Amino acid sequence: MAEAYFAGGCFWCITPTFYEAGASRVVSGFSGGAENDPVYAEVKAQKTGHRETVQVIYDPEKLSYEALCRAFLAGVDPFDGGGQYIDRGRSYTLAAFYTSQEEKEIITKLLKDLAARSGQEPCVAVEPFTGFYAAEEEHQDFYLKQPERYAEEMRQRQAYADKR
Repeated sequence: MAEAYFAGGCFWCITPTFYEAGASRVVSGFSGGAENDPVYAEVKAQKTGHRETVQVIYDPEKLSYEALCRAFLAGVDPFDGGGQYIDRGRSYTLAAFYTSQEEKEIITKLLKDLAARSGQEPCVAVEPFTGFYAAEEEHQDFYLKQPERYAEEMRQRQAYADKR
């Protein structure tokens, strides 16, 4: 099994994207900040420098890192530098945290291709992976635990996207 790390805005919302792509497990958490063991309330309040991030556990024999990157880019608004949809601030900005030079090259190429096709520069940070802290249990697989609240979050996201 392999691991990949993506900050895709609200981790509640991006989790199903990776399961649909074929991931074995998706863990909600935080990466990219300097503080050890951040908690959701601090990250959401923009106090730690972390981004809401998912750890994607996958079988590279069945699913490539490139396929994960493509699913990630399809599941977010890659041109929104202020967050994602209704979720604003650094903790909701986009990033791909690479663990190898190969991963860095794959995501960088996909972002360059996206820029060439769209005529816009994607707002996706490409940063070295420095650590991951799992979020509290209540945030894991939120879409399954709180389907009504998740559906409302998705409705709000769509309404925001429709206004743009």
